[in-house]
Amino acid sequence: MVNPLVECIPNFSEGRRPKIVKQIVNAIEDVEGVIVLDYSLDEDHNRSVVTFVGSPEGVEEAAFRGIAKAAELIDMDKQEGEHPRVGATDVVPFVPIAGVKMAECVEMAQRLGKRVGNELGIPVFLYEKAAARPDRKNLANVRKGEYEGLRKEIESDPARAPDFGPNKLGSAGATVIGARSPLIAYNVFLDTDDVTVAENISKAVRHLSGGLRYVKGLGMLVDGKAQVSMNLTNYKRTPVYRVVEMIRREAERYGANITHSELIGLIPQKALIDAAAWYLQLDDFNEEQVLETRIQSAQSEGSGESSLNTEFISALSSGTPTPGGGSAAAFSGAMGAGLVAMVARLSIGKKKYKDIEKEMEKVVEKADALRHNLTEAVEKDSAAFEGVMAAFRLAKKSDGEKAIRKHAIQDATMIATKIPLYVANMAVEVIELAVIVVEKGNLNAVTDGGTGAAMAKASLTGAGMNVRINLGSLEDKTELKKLSGEIETLEKKAEELITRLGKAMIERGRIPFN
Repeated sequence: MVNPLVECIPNFSEGRRPKIVKQIVNAIEDVEGVIVLDYSLDEDHNRSVVTFVGSPEGVEEAAFRGIAKAAELIDMDKQEGEHPRVGATDVVPFVPIAGVKMAECVEMAQRLGKRVGNELGIPVFLYEKAAARPDRKNLANVRKGEYEGLRKEIESDPARAPDFGPNKLGSAGATVIGARSPLIAYNVFLDTDDVTVAENISKAVRHLSGGLRYVKGLGMLVDGKAQVSMNLTNYKRTPVYRVVEMIRREAERYGANITHSELIGLIPQKALIDAAAWYLQLDDFNEEQVLETRIQSAQSEGSGESSLNTEFISALSSGTPTPGGGSAAAFSGAMGAGLVAMVARLSIGKKKYKDIEKEMEKVVEKADALRHNLTEAVEKDSAAFEGVMAAFRLAKKSDGEKAIRKHAIQDATMIATKIPLYVANMAVEVIELAVIVVEKGNLNAVTDGGTGAAMAKASLTGAGMNVRINLGSLEDKTELKKLSGEIETLEKKAEELITRLGKAMIERGRIPFN
């Protein structure tokens, strides 16, 4: 059984006085079972980032003690720096690592926010997955105007009222608390002192201005050099190397070059492996080719540890609401994509199938991408359902709270509808690819292609059920009709493809497909 493990990465508005930061770190480390993995100071940003892990209870307590110590030692009326901030403890995100669901991290954020507001008298705003209002999901919206602007508006503007604590800022400012997936804090330096170059590049790169989907960025001047400061919120969907190369191209427009980059805090190993494979052009790279990874796998096999698949199947039978049918549908689709990719690979490099080699290579590329996205959707579906449950748990005493709760439920339900619809779309794409490998691929693996189509069809069926059950809770009738039409169209297309696939199997002398 996996021990529950949560990561917390609080950002404190102090990066120039190491002794102050060390006292905050010590307060965090004093909690039993909590391990500080890393902390760093940035003088120009005047900011420090601490990364620690532990049990949910320990991490929640350690976060409170860190906030309390920072409030004691940092005076926001005297603080200044390049990085946007609203308080001594600016932001506190909880990240589920092992044996913990996102919904539990949301509950941690809510409990901590209430405690900080009540016991420390610090205004608290909830953000990301824990946000009680859609406009507060994005941290930049909460930080608008920074400490100085919030100090003026919090007392008079209802839109700036905190989720917990007083409608007034003290010397510790406000704190933003939430739950999110892992992100990478990454900065790129340029060989120019013109800050407008960094600002223009950050606008081109960040999603808010039409750039890369999972990038948040600012341009600033650090140590006399222009810097593009970023948070990469989903390194799997927007990899680090893609960000770097876009910055490099944009910089060339202004006659600038990248000199170096830096990490703030920690980075997932997978992000570095993906970057290395891309830059080295290792197109057929397998992570098992990394010595340390292969050793760990061998040790795991030797110790009899459960695989991820076994853990997922066990979780399905655990009696908890998540993972449920939506996650299982995505998992089934991922298996189907894996089988399609297998058949395509078995058709490459064979003299008999030389004429279709290029086509099979494209199938492999598409099937691998679908497998990756469907695997990610397993967790996304669970997180979406937990988001709905979290919305239903919101307070509903006053009319204002009822309105916020109702809006949050509708938003969460829409997300919980669109994720299985996304899975359904991908399942049909897998069936399309299955038809290709069954019609043209390696004859010895045709039934594997048919099995892949069957898994994808099951994925579509399960996803369709989850779409329809959520549609019943949506109040937007126009959107309801649109989404209902989309799933019906996908199901009709799938039936046509399955019929075509069955004919192909018969024509190639294999068992018919029903």
